[in-house]
Amino acid sequence: MRPFSSSSGCSCCSMSRRDFLAATGCGLACAGVLGTLSAAAPVRAFQAGEKFRVKIIYSLHADVQPGPDWPNVGFDFRPIMQQTTAALQQGCPEIEFVAATATGPEQAKTIVEADAAAGIDGYIVVQMNCWNRVIQTVVPTGKPVIYADFLYAGSGGFLVYNAGFLRAGAENYGFVASQRLEDLVAAAQCFEVVRKGGTVAQFAAATAKVRQDRTKKPDEMQCKPDDVDLLSISDCLEKVKGAKILAVEKGWLDLTKFADQTAGIECVNIPFAEVNAAWEAADKDQSREIAQRWQDSAKLVKDVDQETIIRSAAMYLAQKAVMKKHGAIAITMNCLGGFYGGHIHAYPCLGFHELLNEGLIGACECDTRSTFTMAMVTTLTNGRPGYISDPVIDTSTNQIIYAHCVAANKPFGPQGPANPFEILTHSEDRQGASVRSVLPVGYMTTTLEFAPDRKQILFHQAKAVDNIPEDRACRTKLAGEPVGDMEKLFRQWDRWGWHRVTFYGDLKEPIFALADALGWEVIQEA
Repeated sequence: MRPFSSSSGCSCCSMSRRDFLAATGCGLACAGVLGTLSAAAPVRAFQAGEKFRVKIIYSLHADVQPGPDWPNVGFDFRPIMQQTTAALQQGCPEIEFVAATATGPEQAKTIVEADAAAGIDGYIVVQMNCWNRVIQTVVPTGKPVIYADFLYAGSGGFLVYNAGFLRAGAENYGFVASQRLEDLVAAAQCFEVVRKGGTVAQFAAATAKVRQDRTKKPDEMQCKPDDVDLLSISDCLEKVKGAKILAVEKGWLDLTKFADQTAGIECVNIPFAEVNAAWEAADKDQSREIAQRWQDSAKLVKDVDQETIIRSAAMYLAQKAVMKKHGAIAITMNCLGGFYGGHIHAYPCLGFHELLNEGLIGACECDTRSTFTMAMVTTLTNGRPGYISDPVIDTSTNQIIYAHCVAANKPFGPQGPANPFEILTHSEDRQGASVRSVLPVGYMTTTLEFAPDRKQILFHQAKAVDNIPEDRACRTKLAGEPVGDMEKLFRQWDRWGWHRVTFYGDLKEPIFALADALGWEVIQEA
């Protein structure tokens, strides 16, 4: 997922999400927020019947989205903003709401400075696009603040920025991550704590209690049987020695700097030109045959013409060719930068889908850390594919939703059963061809990130419970009910970034054993 280029003053919008997260590392610290949180603003005395005044700031690129980003190009935010403001006004008649929009810190600063003389008592910031940095200006005012995610639109920034504020211990801050507007309204009713003379810390505690009380209670977690064919830890570590990852252009993490921590897995950078040359040389008849097989196998093909699918098949053949040339088991590509920059002429999504079904690895966005994770665990599980995603958290359903435009449809490995899949456009720009995999439900999944630079493995598990059909954001959306504490799940995104890699199977025991063998720490994020 990549924000479009913008001159709005939001500095993160001119770079890819990959570059943004790589540059920030600890997201909020580099955004200049940690260590600069203001003390809680003094609460003014309210006269009897006087309304509490709240500024709603919608954080987004524009009212109608002009470029590719979550939720998608051309998305009209105006009805959503009107509906949200109206719900707050109706549900909180004792509060006066004033709405505004901001693209980034410069506009947010102008709003906050004007509000100092306008009698604004508190704020609601709704993250409508992912990376617009507005909340970072609002929280340091010390006034009571509610931060809300517009799911499948602002979720990346929301999770990263929210985790940073939680880690920083912002006392004046509450958050909402729910598809239900009534949950935002219930949180907004907590401004009454301050109007009646309570502190902003008491306000924040009240919003947390409302969120936890309204979070759906866990369902029964019994899962369908799933016997995972595992290598022994020693055999896994022996097999990955000398395995090779191809990174097409710059990766998220330079694995070569941590070669002594990669269990013998190598990472080789190659240029777009090498892949593009292989794409141009791909056999045209074979490309047409593969494209026809994909079309015949798909449950649905929508808004994607045959020529686009043929170009995607040629990209698959190109990936196989360069992998064979270099003796690689995995390829990861800066697909969005390559496609938008004209360096490649087909999305690699369908090719990645095919590689994953074969027990090889095709990984999105040149995310070398996630690719390394996939290489380790696909080896450990004898071919089970990893699913890179941009997760979304919805407390109203007690679900974490793993969203991306690439997924295998053989989640139990190359010899396992296939689930239905659809061929659709890439969601954010409505171009090319990508995949919606309707993944099986009822099974335990294990979600991971391996960090060779830290000698750590991030870990959580969830029962797969649904496939979300929402049109916003990426095409595949596997919903899981987390094992453990949903509240704890909000706290690692600023340290680890947005991506996670999900595998089918209860892999807790072998992952902990693998960590012990490597001498690494496992961080359980739920």
